[in-house]
Amino acid sequence: MDNRVLAQISALTDPIDRLRLLNKLMSEYQGSMTELASYRRHAIAEARDGGMTTEEIGAKLGVSHARISQMSKGPMAKAPAAVATAVPKVLVARSLPTDPAVRGSKSLFLMEAEQQGLRPDRKMLYVGPEPASEHIATCLQAEAGDEVIARRKMMTANDVPVRIATSYFRADLFADTRIAQPEFVLPTLQAALEALGYRFGRAEEVLTSRRPTAFEAEILQLEPDEWVVQVVRASYSTEDTPVHTLETICAATRHIFPIGQAAGADEF
Repeated sequence: MDNRVLAQISALTDPIDRLRLLNKLMSEYQGSMTELASYRRHAIAEARDGGMTTEEIGAKLGVSHARISQMSKGPMAKAPAAVATAVPKVLVARSLPTDPAVRGSKSLFLMEAEQQGLRPDRKMLYVGPEPASEHIATCLQAEAGDEVIARRKMMTANDVPVRIATSYFRADLFADTRIAQPEFVLPTLQAALEALGYRFGRAEEVLTSRRPTAFEAEILQLEPDEWVVQVVRASYSTEDTPVHTLETICAATRHIFPIGQAAGADEF
């Protein structure tokens, strides 16, 4: 079970929302165990069909033949069903690398979506401390598990959830600033960081596709076979201080990712 998912759920302020997601996670976890057990039975049957005895299978796995017999009891796993191709509920473009003019606006998402003729909205899910996952800690030059400030939002386009965007900040730098206060930072996050004396130096953006966590699937209302695209942007000041790490979880079937030409790299 993903400890990060548990941390995200435990951070929710509404106990009913927490209870609902915990119940869902427990059901999914139990369902996964049942499915894995059925596939294990299928593998045992296949090994037997190949001529191996129960004793030989047990010896290979380092368990008794009685345990193998116990594993064999129950229904076999069914072959995976073909995934149907569905029309996306909505399609949002997320440009890479991020256009500086868009990055400096009130909201990257609001500006991008409005330019695409969509009706965007956003909702703050959580603001407060939480332990840093390994990849966020790396971006912030901290240790995994260190307390960081998280600002997590859900984004919708035409009332369809499309993204979860979480800004991460080092607690030793921002815990006593308005970055750690609830609600949105006005007029912009960029302005608030500049008011604290930080000047933008450089940024790195990394895109990864993966299966969603239970928390992400719930918030984004994903179908069982939908994946997410994770975009992590780590921003550093002119002094190379890790100021802001933004992790955006995009519903994969609801996004396209236009790739732009990097400035100063125009060559064949």
